Amino acid sequence: MNLLITISLKQQKSITATSYFCFPSIKVLALKASIGVAVRSEKKSSLVERGEERREAMAAELDELTVVKEGEAEILMHAKNEVFYNKTQVNNRDISIAVLRTFISKRKEEHEAKLSKRTKSAAKVSESGAAESAVNEEKCNGNTKVPKETSEVAEKTSTAEPCTTFVEMVKTAEGKVRVELKPPRVLEALSASGLRALRYAREIEGIGQIVALDNDKASVEACRRNIKFNGSVAISKVESNLADARVYMLTHPKEFDVVDLDPYGSPSVFLDSAVQSVADGGILMCTATDMAVLCGGNGEVCYSKYGSYPLRGKYCHEMALRILLTSIESHANRYKRYIVPVLSVQMDFYVRVFVRVYTSAGAMKNTPLKLSYVYQCIGCDSFHLQPIGRTLAKNNSVRYMPGFGPAVPQECTDCGKKFNMGGPIWSAPIHDPEWVASILEDVKSMKDRYPAYERISAVLTTISEELPDVPLFLSLHNLCATLKCTSPSAVIFRSAVINAGYRVSGTHVNPLGLKSDAPMDVIWDIMRCWVKNHPVKAQAPDQAGSVILAKEPVLQANFARAVASLSKAQAKKVARFLPNPERHWGPKVKAGRIITSKHISLLGPEAVNGYLCHENGGDEEGPETKRVKTEEEVEDPTPEVS
Repeated sequence: MNLLITISLKQQKSITATSYFCFPSIKVLALKASIGVAVRSEKKSSLVERGEERREAMAAELDELTVVKEGEAEILMHAKNEVFYNKTQVNNRDISIAVLRTFISKRKEEHEAKLSKRTKSAAKVSESGAAESAVNEEKCNGNTKVPKETSEVAEKTSTAEPCTTFVEMVKTAEGKVRVELKPPRVLEALSASGLRALRYAREIEGIGQIVALDNDKASVEACRRNIKFNGSVAISKVESNLADARVYMLTHPKEFDVVDLDPYGSPSVFLDSAVQSVADGGILMCTATDMAVLCGGNGEVCYSKYGSYPLRGKYCHEMALRILLTSIESHANRYKRYIVPVLSVQMDFYVRVFVRVYTSAGAMKNTPLKLSYVYQCIGCDSFHLQPIGRTLAKNNSVRYMPGFGPAVPQECTDCGKKFNMGGPIWSAPIHDPEWVASILEDVKSMKDRYPAYERISAVLTTISEELPDVPLFLSLHNLCATLKCTSPSAVIFRSAVINAGYRVSGTHVNPLGLKSDAPMDVIWDIMRCWVKNHPVKAQAPDQAGSVILAKEPVLQANFARAVASLSKAQAKKVARFLPNPERHWGPKVKAGRIITSKHISLLGPEAVNGYLCHENGGDEEGPETKRVKTEEEVEDPTPEVS
C-alpha cells in the first residue's frame, strides 16, 4: 500500500513538472496577450504610417499630374517626360477624326448598295428557278414543246436539283439581307497616353471597339488611367494592352476595319504587319515623321527603309508622300492586296496618308502602272517621269508589259546638264476628290467639334483644288532663280499656262508650288517670253539659265489675265496657308529622354526652365543644370535696380 502511494506521488510530481513546460500557464497567456496587443498596436501604427506615406505619395503624384483637354477627351499628363504627348498633333488627330466619320458613312453606303445588289440577284434567281421548275414539269408531263424564253433561262441555271437549290439560295440571300453592319473595330497600334483612342471613342458616332497598344508599361498605365478618367463611354469602348504592335497585328489578320499607325519616326517596321491586320475594304492611316530621310537628306537610309530613292527638289515633301504610298503598296502586294489612297497630307513636320486596303490578285497586277521613276536635271531642276509598266489591249484581253524607255536622253534638252534618277514613287492620284469633298463638308458642318478647325479646313480646301492626276509640282521662284530674272505673279504665270491650253493649280504642300500638265519645254518657253519683256543681266555661258535663254521660244506666251487663273478659294479670299498658332510648334522630345537646355529649340525656354525647376525641387538653378534665358531677358538684358 505504501509503495503504491509513493509511486502515485512520484507520478503526480512528474506530471506536474511536465505540465509546467508543456501546458501554458496563466502568466504565460497573459504575457502573450500583452505582447499581441503591443504587436497589433505597432502594426496599426505602421499601417497608419504607410497610409500616410501613400497619401503623401499620391498627393505628390497628383501635384505632378496636369489635366490636358483636347476636343471632348481629357487626359492626365505627368510633369516628367514619361509618356509622349505633342500638342502639335492636334491637326493630325482632327483630320483623322474627320476621315473616320466619312469612312463610316461611306462604309454604310457601300454595305447598303451591296445588299440591294444581292436582293436584285436573289430576285433574278427566283425568277429563273420558277422558269426551270416549269420546264421540268412540262418534261414530266411529256410535253416537249417548251417556250424559247423559258428554255433559255433554264439552260443558264443548274438542272440537277432545281427545287432544293432554289430554296437554299433564297434562304442564303434572305439571311444575308438581314445581316446588319457591325461598327468598325479600330486598332491604335502606338497609343502612348491614349488621347487619340479616347477622342475616337467620345467624338465619333458609330465607332466600335478600340484597341490601344503600347509596349511601354508607363504608357499603358497612363492610358488605363486616362480611360477611367474619361468615364463610362471610354471604359466601354477602349481597351489598353501591353504588347508589341507588330506581333499583335500579325496574330490578328484582317480583324480591324481601321488601323492607325502614328509612330515616333519611321513606320517602315510596322507596314508589313499593318497591311495584314486591316480587313478587306478597311482603312489604314499612317504617319511618318522622319522627313529628313524621306526628303533626300539621307537617300541611302530612305532606300533601305522604304525601297525608294528620294530627290532633293522643291517638291521633296510631296515626293515623301508618294514614297510612303509606294512602300505601303509594296507590302500589300506580297499578300495579294492593293491600296487606294483617299487622302494624303503633308502638314507641319510629318506626312499622313489614308488608304483603303483591298484583296484582289487581278487588281494587284495594275501596281506597275501606278509607279514611276523620276529624272531630275541637276542644272535647271526640270523633272520627267518614267512609268514602270504599261498595258497592251488585244481583243478582249489585256497584257501587262514593261514601260517604254528611256524617258529622257543622257543630257537635258533644255540646259544640257545631266539627270539624277529617283524613285520609284506613286505617280497615280494620291487623293479621292469625292472623299475630299465629303470630308471638307463634314468639317465645315461640325466646326465647333474640331479644335484645329481653321488649319484643317484650310488644308482640305487647298487639296480639293489640286489637280489629282499631276504628280509633283513646279516652284515659280525656283524657275526664276535658274534664269536670274524677276518673278511674275502667280496669276500672270497661271494665265500664260491656261492660255497655252494646259491646266494649272496650286498645291497644299507649298504656297509657291504650281501643278500643271504642261511639259517642261512649254514652261521654259513661257519663261523665255517673260524674260524678253523683263531683260536680265548677262550670265556666264555655261550656266543653265544662259543655255535656256539662248534658245528662241517655240510657243509665244499670252500673259492676258485668264478667268481661271484664280481658284475659287483665292477668289473668295479664303485662308489656305495659316501660320503656326504659337512658337515652338513642332516635334517634341521622345518619351523617357531627360530634358536639358539642349532642347530649347523644340520646347522653348519657359518649358525647359519649368522642367529643370521641377527636377531640382523648386530651385531654379540646380548644381548640374543651367537656366536658359527667355526671349524677354534676351531682348532686355539690363539688370533690375533695387
